[in-house]
Amino acid sequence: MDYHFDWTDQAWSGLSLDRTVIYELHIGTFTKEGTWTEAAQQLPELAEIGVGAIEVMPVADFPGRMGWGYDGVNLFAPCRLYGSPDDFRRFVNRAHNLGLGVILDVVYNHFGPSGNFLREFSPHYFHSTRTTDWGDSLNFDGDNSAPVREFFLTNASYWIEEFHLDGLRLDATSSIHDSGNPHILAEIAHAVRRSAGNRKVVLIAESELQNSRVVRRKSEDGYELDALWNDDFHHAAKVALTGKREGYYSDFTGRSQELLSAVKHGFLFQGQWHTRQKWARGKPTFKLPPGTFINFLQNHDQVANSIWGLRLHKLTSPGRLRAMTALLLLSPGTPMIFQGQEFNADSPFLYFADHDDDLNGLIAKGRAEFLSQFAGVASAQAVRALDKPADVNTFEQCKLDFSDRQRNATIYTLFKDLLQLRKTSPVFTRSPIDGFVLNEQALGIRFFGDQGHDRLLLLNLGPHIERPSFAEPLLAPPEDQAWRLAFSTEDIRYGGSGAYEPCPNGQWQIPGEAALLMSPGCYNCESA
Repeated sequence: MDYHFDWTDQAWSGLSLDRTVIYELHIGTFTKEGTWTEAAQQLPELAEIGVGAIEVMPVADFPGRMGWGYDGVNLFAPCRLYGSPDDFRRFVNRAHNLGLGVILDVVYNHFGPSGNFLREFSPHYFHSTRTTDWGDSLNFDGDNSAPVREFFLTNASYWIEEFHLDGLRLDATSSIHDSGNPHILAEIAHAVRRSAGNRKVVLIAESELQNSRVVRRKSEDGYELDALWNDDFHHAAKVALTGKREGYYSDFTGRSQELLSAVKHGFLFQGQWHTRQKWARGKPTFKLPPGTFINFLQNHDQVANSIWGLRLHKLTSPGRLRAMTALLLLSPGTPMIFQGQEFNADSPFLYFADHDDDLNGLIAKGRAEFLSQFAGVASAQAVRALDKPADVNTFEQCKLDFSDRQRNATIYTLFKDLLQLRKTSPVFTRSPIDGFVLNEQALGIRFFGDQGHDRLLLLNLGPHIERPSFAEPLLAPPEDQAWRLAFSTEDIRYGGSGAYEPCPNGQWQIPGEAALLMSPGCYNCESA
């Protein structure tokens, strides 16, 4: 009998990153039930607040009761834990009818440590000499690699054709080794776009090496993907918010210049020496559009990489977090938020994985060793306190509680207002920008709008600033106009201590731990 699913998304034209805000989620913990069906019930709320695309953590099936999805072994089988394949299709169909795109995180750099039987069919699925941090490297360029390439190209197309997905996020592309030409990443991009037909699709890469070649055009010897995750933005912001520079944060200062450079240029390391990694990290990003960079303050890795899986609101002050949220959502990069971030979810997000007893012990040990780069986790006492990845309770406590939306209504209101401001004001995503440093904890970004409709975003993570004047031309308002406050994270609606005009007589009084949006002649957010 022929199979047929009744799609109703024929009017959906696809997804582009222009003015899009991405929302990363894990189906198993996004709702209490952990299913596609229940997750679909939350899509109207996400669409209403201004999210543009859902990025779903990997769903290729894996053994065990729970997992992040990065140990998938059955690449053509949506995980049985979340519902049927048609439940997945209904989720995507519902998203499209609400104006939301859906991107799937896929893992093409390794298979999980248990449950994969491809070696029984051929040893050539794996490279004979290379390995990755997670196991044997896949064979994209060795002997008999052509069928391996075909396997993964077919899988990439499968998600687009069978589930109408709007793109893929490619995990750990620095561990996808291919010396051939064209590179397998370029072939994946071509296959996905061919499968999408007239629909627009987005291809996003995670690149530990910060290889901008991934998103360059073919004429520049690039692979023609659309965007890159920007860990540098996160690391600089995290240091600025918490003051902690342990482990992989050690090469960052969190000072204003770093934040400003991340907003303007994407990666901070573009070929300079990286002290911790002991190599020249990254490649130049100049002339790439700002939206090429996916910026975030939280994602699944970064939340989980602390002893308690703590979310950022538990690691910094409310004022600083509100201010940095404004920088994230109003700067021209493509923002991504992690499930529950928009309402300061009380639930942690921890690493969880379920294999056999021997593997579970090795994974717990490896997790503790990885986290020991952070001084606070290095002690034996801290290691004993770590949640065990294979414990079902580790998984269960990560599930969101949507009543946090009401309990934490002030931060949720802030997110909703900022998302709507970004969505309705193209000046934040389509205008040239420049910026300046006021001090080590304060900066400004000037958005040059059409016909003098400029905007000025001020970020101050330090104490109150009172100055009669600044010798900074970017602070000057458009000719014959004056700056007026359009938005402040200190508004009492957001849990602040009250908003006020910071430059009433041409002299500046910038509140501490706050972000302000200034507009020529604008006195309220609605006219911003």
